[in-house]
Amino acid sequence: MEQKIKSRHIGIIGAGGWGTALSITLNENNHLVKLWTFEEYVAEEINKKHTNSIFLKGVKIPDSVTATTKLSDLKDCELYLLSTPTQHIREVLKSKGFPKIKDKTVVSVAKGIEKDTLLRVSEIVTDTIKLPPEQFVIMTGPSHAEEVARKQPTTVVAASENITIAKSIQSIFMTSYFRIYTSDDIIGCEIGGSLKNVIAIAAGIIDGLGLGDNTKAALITRGLAEITRLGVAIGANAITFSGLSGLGDLFVTCNSKLSRNRFVGEQIGLGKSVRDVQKSMEMIAEGIQTTESAYFLAKKHIVEVPIIEQMYHILFKGKKPGKAIEELMTRQSKREWWW
Repeated sequence: MEQKIKSRHIGIIGAGGWGTALSITLNENNHLVKLWTFEEYVAEEINKKHTNSIFLKGVKIPDSVTATTKLSDLKDCELYLLSTPTQHIREVLKSKGFPKIKDKTVVSVAKGIEKDTLLRVSEIVTDTIKLPPEQFVIMTGPSHAEEVARKQPTTVVAASENITIAKSIQSIFMTSYFRIYTSDDIIGCEIGGSLKNVIAIAAGIIDGLGLGDNTKAALITRGLAEITRLGVAIGANAITFSGLSGLGDLFVTCNSKLSRNRFVGEQIGLGKSVRDVQKSMEMIAEGIQTTESAYFLAKKHIVEVPIIEQMYHILFKGKKPGKAIEELMTRQSKREWWW
């Protein structure tokens, strides 16, 4: 393993499961970590009990990791990690007291596409705080927070237009159980990490309906084709979708019991409404809103995405899953093609 660079003062914006898990990993590399959370009770529990029972149950947080509800407390950090849900990132970046970070590196681990604007996280950051693209890194891949926090071997990819910064993030975060590769394909990594959640909800519906492995294998394969097709249309490298941010993340999210998005789909497949499923969850399933954004993004770029289109109609128009599957299976026959 490469030698670690100097200890850094790192601010994590968002103390959900993933932000909390990464605070533990960064602490192991001797970085000084402060978590920001909107919820006062979450900050209090982290500071007093060194746990986060709402978002990362059963995990001990190091005593040296602290939490705050004041964004201004992060003003002296050298590096910022964005770990809030995509639909709230713009609001947080524009909040009173948000530190001036235009000369700092920002790493995002959020996965989604903003509603209405159809912007990826890198574009939201540039649009909101005018951060130069070469100071932005996306870190994504098959990585359940619960497993990373328990030091189970995990690999992800850090992507940036500035490969030197991507390599720096690789050094800052990497441990014996958390391995990081680098890429310069920001678009591909963001699209793969976002759209896999849409397909994961569909995978959950298959589970809820009691359908078999054949059905899910078809969904994952053709879902990856749609993700690739849309990604390439907006400038991604097709090969990226065969990697960790594409196939890797898609596979784990579609199959794991830890996946919130797969769980949403499973409950829908069992007959529950989208609204009732959302009300029952403490954490946000990014794939619901991303489905709507992906649907309109595909329309904007004139890209054929039949699975994403059917998921949009299930989640937002009340279409029955069985009818959606029937329409997908009886579409006009065609040659297998990816993009």
